[in-house]
Amino acid sequence: MNKIKYAYKFLRHILDAKNTKGHGIHSPYLYRFTHNAIYEKNPFYVFSQIETLRENLYYDDRKIFIKDYGTGNDRESRVMDVAKTSLKKPKWAQLLFRAVNFTKAENVLELGTSLGLTTSYMASVSKDIKVTSLEGSEALAKIARENFEKLEIENIELVVGNIDETLAPTLSKLDKLDLVFFDANHQKEPVLKYFQQCLELSHAETVFILDDIHWSSSMEQAWCEIRKHEAVTATFDLFEMGIVFFNKNFPKKNYKMFL
Repeated sequence: MNKIKYAYKFLRHILDAKNTKGHGIHSPYLYRFTHNAIYEKNPFYVFSQIETLRENLYYDDRKIFIKDYGTGNDRESRVMDVAKTSLKKPKWAQLLFRAVNFTKAENVLELGTSLGLTTSYMASVSKDIKVTSLEGSEALAKIARENFEKLEIENIELVVGNIDETLAPTLSKLDKLDLVFFDANHQKEPVLKYFQQCLELSHAETVFILDDIHWSSSMEQAWCEIRKHEAVTATFDLFEMGIVFFNKNFPKKNYKMFL
């Protein structure tokens, strides 16, 4: 999607976002989620440690070869370039931390580790949480492991390989999924396939978070189908991310918001 079209869609989203900061949300749980996970601004002590690591990555000029199963665009890149272009901005990474914290998630799954910053945010909520993160590129996974060691985070299991092949065996080892962050292949069919696979281990309190839901027409189509899925109730459209709930007590409704 070109930049002009993307900017136009973002402007339209802002104009349509009538439920900013929870206005119009009648479910007490969803209302608390908006305030405690989405709009809360108070930092936790771990934030500064991870953001210091981010700053260091911006100056890491090591060259790595990235195997990209999603686009097929295998390439050589510098770590600093990956950090500047691919890492989620602090406010979004910290939203993931707060979502894990608010939901009291015990089993967290991430599709797309990259350099491991969002993984670190989610795993830092508690040492009792198990975070499983899947990454296609061995080179990116190697840097992510270094970052986990620097932050002294030990409750992350990193699985490397084509997610089309690693997701099913990974799910077979889990009893349930409390929170899933989808940030791997940004194409309709793989996203819907991963969604359906993860849905098998979901429960009423599970939360799915999808990245870049308006990044392309393909992603928008996937997001639209997910919102309409019979298992899905409420959804939050934050433009850059989409949040999915499955509790049958929630109304079948899509709330548009922005940060």
